[in-house]
Amino acid sequence: MTGFRDGLPGPAVWSNIRRMKVIYSPKQELHAPESFISSGRVLPSPECPERADRLFAAVRGAGHEITAPDPAPESAIAAIHSIDYLRFLATAHTRWQALPTPSPSVIPNMHPGRHMDHYPAHVVGQAGWHMADTACPIGPGTWEAARAAADCAVTAAADVLSNGSPAYALCRPPGHHAYHDQAGGFCFLNNVAIAADWVREQGHRAAILDIDVHHGNGTQGIFYHRKDIYFVSIHADPSNFYPFFAGYAGERGAGEGLGFNLNLPQAPGTGDEGWLQTIDYALTELQRNGTEVLLLSLGLDPQENDPLGVLKITTEGFRRAGAAISAFPGPVAIIQEGGYLCEELGANLAAFLDGFENG
Repeated sequence: MTGFRDGLPGPAVWSNIRRMKVIYSPKQELHAPESFISSGRVLPSPECPERADRLFAAVRGAGHEITAPDPAPESAIAAIHSIDYLRFLATAHTRWQALPTPSPSVIPNMHPGRHMDHYPAHVVGQAGWHMADTACPIGPGTWEAARAAADCAVTAAADVLSNGSPAYALCRPPGHHAYHDQAGGFCFLNNVAIAADWVREQGHRAAILDIDVHHGNGTQGIFYHRKDIYFVSIHADPSNFYPFFAGYAGERGAGEGLGFNLNLPQAPGTGDEGWLQTIDYALTELQRNGTEVLLLSLGLDPQENDPLGVLKITTEGFRRAGAAISAFPGPVAIIQEGGYLCEELGANLAAFLDGFENG
């Protein structure tokens, strides 16, 4: 077919394809954590089902086609996450409820620390082993919701490969803080990593661009020693911000992965112009790397009024970001990450997708 290269649409064809499909499953709302611990205080969890409600309302209101996901292959999930970890996620809540005086959700009360490395048999020990923090409680519907989010991500990736049109996966819970064998930061399965590795398995050169306000430390950790998935993250400087321990500019990958990890931390208070300039730079680097298919970790929490953010991006800034990223000369699958309850949440998503479609 004219304009296609190796089964992917070339720039001439891609420039004429703009209709955005949305992939969503209501099963994702089965994960309904009541609280999390922040600075020692027990607070209502900001990663709540209402996030999905508002994002869904935004895409429905904008007239997007909304479809259910197909089940992601088990092999695609197992290629990213360890069998022990997947078994833990699937069984932890039932095992936790069998304890003498359990809390409603699985929340770790200890972690192995730097000098303890024996994998425990007890569910309390496994919770500490497999959960990096207290922001990812496991309830009765968590595993089914996390599995549905991964289904959405892989379905979006499959859609852009099959017909070249951009697709948006409305994923919740998010995924980019989840490591190979560890949950954290509201994340359980690393949706974008699963989708990107699946794209690679189909024979295409894939890369991930993460524009969430928080560094995608789980995604970085999964691919840090690999050269087959290029990871670029634009996020707030982690020196005084979650995830604290990763996301610095000097982290460039290791072993075969050296040079295939790029962190572009932003100073707190960075606004539209500085952020958009960084996105332009990242897109140049992605193309220089020979990326064929782009997986975008879309965080809406850089917004100036997001309750968990420290950047100052406006709704118009998201529209301009969508337009800039739409210029990437190949298929793009957009995977939802963060973005929390503020008045502008739905408008930010609608603006980004509109900017992408009309860029």
